[in-house]
Amino acid sequence: MWTWLLDRMLSGLVRHGTLIMHMPDGKTLRHGDGGAPTVEVSLTDPALPRKLVLNPDMALGEGYMDGSVVIKDDDLYGMLTLALSNVAAAPRNWREWTMKMHRLMRWIEQFNPASRAKRNVAHHYDLSGELYDLFLDEDRQYSCAYFRDPDYTLEEAQSAKKHHIAKKLLIERGMTVLDIGCGWGGLALTLARDYGAKVLGVTLSEEQYKVAVQRAKDAGLEDQVEFRLCDYRNVSGQFDRIVSVGMFEHVGVPQYRTYFRAVHDRLAPGGIALIHFIGRPTPPGATSPWITKYIFPGGYCPSLSETMAAMEREHLYETDIEIWRLHYAETLKNWHDRFMANIDRAKALYDERFCRMWRYYLIGSELTFRYNGQCVFQIQLAHKQDAVPLTRDYLYVDAAEHSQQVQRRAAE
Repeated sequence: MWTWLLDRMLSGLVRHGTLIMHMPDGKTLRHGDGGAPTVEVSLTDPALPRKLVLNPDMALGEGYMDGSVVIKDDDLYGMLTLALSNVAAAPRNWREWTMKMHRLMRWIEQFNPASRAKRNVAHHYDLSGELYDLFLDEDRQYSCAYFRDPDYTLEEAQSAKKHHIAKKLLIERGMTVLDIGCGWGGLALTLARDYGAKVLGVTLSEEQYKVAVQRAKDAGLEDQVEFRLCDYRNVSGQFDRIVSVGMFEHVGVPQYRTYFRAVHDRLAPGGIALIHFIGRPTPPGATSPWITKYIFPGGYCPSLSETMAAMEREHLYETDIEIWRLHYAETLKNWHDRFMANIDRAKALYDERFCRMWRYYLIGSELTFRYNGQCVFQIQLAHKQDAVPLTRDYLYVDAAEHSQQVQRRAAE
């Protein structure tokens, strides 16, 4: 029965490309239009047909991790391209039904008080620091890079991201900055070193906190940058600028108003805030159950509509909204290529199953940006409409002129 049901499900889903699936009972299923990509998969676990029918996202990810989903030539990129491109092209009623099933538990999964938030952060960000060294840039920027030039290296694109954010914040020497979810401290150190800001960075990751504190000490910036192992809800005082990069995805829908109320209260009257996060161009949805279980427990990439619904009730002006489309796809491709170049070191840190999980996460995330329209939103906020210039011209000054501006600020 389960093989028959899986066959019916795939016949309605796989319309483009070619899927050849060898079942545990010896049968072979063929679906698609005969075109590229052609993917050949063997299922070795007799329970997989049932699991794929009942929870395809979880079953496919776990099957690949465990080696019971065997892809010819280990073409994971081809298989996920076939899957995600067809899901994106599937009839809306099919996608709506599956999304409604996942949304049923969303509020429970994303209830994120401080104690739970710390556990969720530790699950991902307190992994071995050596793991992140295998695929991130030298500054350990674990968020979307900005490929202002398509030929940028990952280091150049991550540097461009930091300076683009700094321009949006219109930072002047001596300004105070709150960095919510500061990671390993790269952005905070850049704002202090290159722009003369005084920065407080907060994180819930013990590993990130230790590294960030040491980096500030090594850079001689301890008088300008402070890092705290602290929940954003426990920060007091006001700041000239607030920045949050790649953290809002971990807040949880039930806490959205709490988050933006904190931004409102912590931002000085003439201040500017910049919230940078992964979002979806669709109505509110739910996180992949595989991602929730193995990668980002409690994580969720919100729609713009539900973000704005919370934000607009906290009396902040949205002074700019910028949408980055394929920048994260290119970032993830760079991360995957670097991870695979260091795969032997990764296996020495963890094991084969972990490496297959991490590869599935990186490729699946990249292709979600390419085929399912996932994007990055940068929302600039202020208490006053005239806190920033009326046009975006100030963001795109010539690189040489920008370098001179930075040098002048550093010399003042």
